[in-house]
Amino acid sequence: MTQTPAISTAATGTATPLRPDLALIASLIEPGTRLLDVGCGDGQLLEFLARTKSVDGRGLELSQSGVNASVKRGLAVIQGDADTDLVDYPGNAFDYVVLSQTIQATRHPKQVLEEMMRIGGRVIVSLPNFGHWRIRTSLALKGRMPVTKSLDQAWSETPNIHLCTIRDFVALCDEVRAIVEAAYSLSPSGHAKAIRHTAYRANFFGEQAIFLLSRKPLGD
Repeated sequence: MTQTPAISTAATGTATPLRPDLALIASLIEPGTRLLDVGCGDGQLLEFLARTKSVDGRGLELSQSGVNASVKRGLAVIQGDADTDLVDYPGNAFDYVVLSQTIQATRHPKQVLEEMMRIGGRVIVSLPNFGHWRIRTSLALKGRMPVTKSLDQAWSETPNIHLCTIRDFVALCDEVRAIVEAAYSLSPSGHAKAIRHTAYRANFFGEQAIFLLSRKPLGD
């Protein structure tokens, strides 16, 4: 199982573990780089990266409560919407752009991914996998939208509007001409496994997925 780093929160001074997908994302980021965390929530990942890897991080967060929590941590986070505000950032402004557990809640996932690829040298995306076997089984047996650990709200309450599978996201990466440098699936317990080739097995057994992407050179 992957190690889950811990961070010290400014409010309590106690160690709070990062979510498994955030811990894996943190392991993919080089020290001393520039990073934009889109949908950064309360800023846990940004704070961890600043403290442990001297990352120059910025955040974009839709909820006011998330912005407030991030600012209390001393982070440079502004309120904004991934669907409309990424266009305002100049090209190649960051070494990394991160979107964790958010792409399924955007109105235009393809456009959001294209904008992230434009403004970042590398893009890291984590997402829940709607192709996981528990979800398939629940739909087959109950005939209702499932509620799971990674999809933990009823269909009428969830912000998710574009649920996808791992294979769906791989196809989207091909559409936007993204190179998949690395990809991992996460089990419900947080165990990470590299995704290889067609992703059939990961699509069935992975509850979440993390992708490290870069742009294909022009002309390829």
